[in-house]
Amino acid sequence: MGTIYAIANQKGGVGKTTTAVNLAACIAEAGYPTLLIDIDAQANATVALGADKNSEPSVYDVLRGDVRAADAIVPTQIDGLSLLPANPDLAAATVELARESSSDGRLRDALATVRDDYRYLILDCPPSLGPLTINALVAADRVIVPVQAEYFALEGLAGLLETLTLIQRRLNPQLAIAGMLLTMHDTRTRLSHDVENEVRQHFPELVFDTVIPRNVRISEAPSFGVPVIHHDPHSSGATAYFDLAKELVARG
Repeated sequence: MGTIYAIANQKGGVGKTTTAVNLAACIAEAGYPTLLIDIDAQANATVALGADKNSEPSVYDVLRGDVRAADAIVPTQIDGLSLLPANPDLAAATVELARESSSDGRLRDALATVRDDYRYLILDCPPSLGPLTINALVAADRVIVPVQAEYFALEGLAGLLETLTLIQRRLNPQLAIAGMLLTMHDTRTRLSHDVENEVRQHFPELVFDTVIPRNVRISEAPSFGVPVIHHDPHSSGATAYFDLAKELVARG
């Protein structure tokens, strides 16, 4: 049975999609069958892997129950990596899911039919703690929290951890925090080092050893529809995501 990871943080611009795409690609390159599920209506993860942001069927059709997950999954250019794409219609799911009190497990139930086909399933969450992210956290076994190495890095983390605790208590007792991932780290600045020290001090057992640097190759890669390991495999960004994949796999 595959392990499901949600990449989640209610703050935008912290590297959730970048991490989801590149981590999934690195794990697949290491020989583990991997599925990336895009549950953000912006469909950035979908586009970052070279797929059409208006792809149909999409995860929206799966959440509605109109299509089986297996019938919406598409291959990517990367061996071993498949994609369950999103499209802008997914925005409607936020309203539809919020209206239904029993909808929190809909994504979990849909993925149950395909999780045995993959070793890792990676969920790219939207920048909110709305119904789509709640669905992802209910479906997930573990959650990775990207934390930007900037001044407001700790802002909102307490609220996110409270939400995770609530979900553990009421909806998904098996959910565990895989770790916090420092992203956009600039080794040239004192600020990045200070933020890293503060995060590691506050959450000593939860922060990944790997740190994702601020790297232009990471930023360029989505415009080519490929992960950074295919855009520039020798860049510091590619090396960091390979290291993160190794660390994640080693943790089991």
